[in-house]
Amino acid sequence: MSGPKEEASKEEMCGIQPLDSQGSLDSSREDDGESLILTLTLYNVRKTELSKAAEVFEMFETQIYHFETRRAKKPKNSVDDLDIFVECEVHSADVGILVTSLKRVAKDVKTSREDKVPWFPRKIQDLDKCHHLITKYDPSLDHGHPGYSDLEYSKRRAFFADLAFNYRVGDPLPHIEYTAQETATWREVYRKLRSLYPTHACTQYLDAFQQLEKHCGYREDNIPQLQDVSRFLKERTGFQLRPAAGQLSARDFLASLAFRVFQCTQYTRHFSSPMHSPEPDCCHELLGHVPMLADKEFAQFSQDIGLASLGSSEEEIEKLATLYWFTVEFGLCKENGLIKAYGAGLLSSYGELMYALSKEPEYKPFDPEVTAVHPYQDQAFQPVYFIAENLEDAKVKLQSYAMRIKKPFALRYDPFTSSIEVLNTPQKVKRPLHQIKEELENFCLAIENLF
Repeated sequence: MSGPKEEASKEEMCGIQPLDSQGSLDSSREDDGESLILTLTLYNVRKTELSKAAEVFEMFETQIYHFETRRAKKPKNSVDDLDIFVECEVHSADVGILVTSLKRVAKDVKTSREDKVPWFPRKIQDLDKCHHLITKYDPSLDHGHPGYSDLEYSKRRAFFADLAFNYRVGDPLPHIEYTAQETATWREVYRKLRSLYPTHACTQYLDAFQQLEKHCGYREDNIPQLQDVSRFLKERTGFQLRPAAGQLSARDFLASLAFRVFQCTQYTRHFSSPMHSPEPDCCHELLGHVPMLADKEFAQFSQDIGLASLGSSEEEIEKLATLYWFTVEFGLCKENGLIKAYGAGLLSSYGELMYALSKEPEYKPFDPEVTAVHPYQDQAFQPVYFIAENLEDAKVKLQSYAMRIKKPFALRYDPFTSSIEVLNTPQKVKRPLHQIKEELENFCLAIENLF
């Protein structure tokens, strides 16, 4: 989807609020609340110290988000000495006296303020809130849109928007009865682009496209249904689709990728301009994005961009959106000494696909640090394209770039629960390390069996 490169207004973008212990935000928090991380030690906990500490928190109406105890690292008198970790919120005016009161009943009381970060989804269900639209190319508002004066087209677009806005995680994906005119538009785009794919698209794209024609109804006279395509992707790479009403804000769109969810439009471009659309449509999504999302390396690359975006500053979101633009949308890669396209913006645009692989544009090697700040062009063909050595190399470089984005926390995606875990306590780090150890042991066993 082309959405990530467009900027939303401040009202459209997600607000900046304190991060709670679940890695998401509580919109009910009051503005004068102060988020704290506290560590303290209690001795002889079997006596009255724990209840005294609890009374202190209660006295100041402290909202506790996480409370963790573990055996004290430096016990003094008893095995019942405990170190305590607390994430909480208290009125700003009470912070000082809360800490002073805790010091009367506990030892080694230390505190730090939580950094404030933009809201981000913690569970896959939170994606129901990630639907902020960019109205720049809305057909009812943009005078230059091919469908601006077409009332029937605007009415049809409103129908698709309602489907997307009413969709919730877990619902069946909407089944669309496309009109003869919409199918004719798809047919023209499909026929023309398909003739270029064998010579212009990368191998990963071609392999997946062949499977989509075989299993998902990809053909000239049929616009594939999202339910069929989503099922196909889920089996191949774990990605799934959800309907989008239009072009989303960069933050919302990228956040969805972190959960291996691709926000996908279902409407077609206006029939008067089948070879060009100023905004994403189902031709762009189904022909440009979906085949590449069926490749495991590319799927991981896409998710890595999404994970890097969670909790990032507006400046970093802009850089990640630019990276997305020059890779997922307009990326080129080397293949057997030739240059091939893997970007969806190219693979869904006959004119730019021809241009990108001609001798006209300038080519530069893909370097995330350089690419992230390079000027882009969203109204004409790109004057510069970035070439990856291969998708694996692009993924490794992106992961290295993402590791250097400054955040006050580390994140981990849990594929079993489709959720994001904030690794901000020893226990939370310990669990995935244990899982990694078990996996390594399994791999070692597999290697022994092989040799």
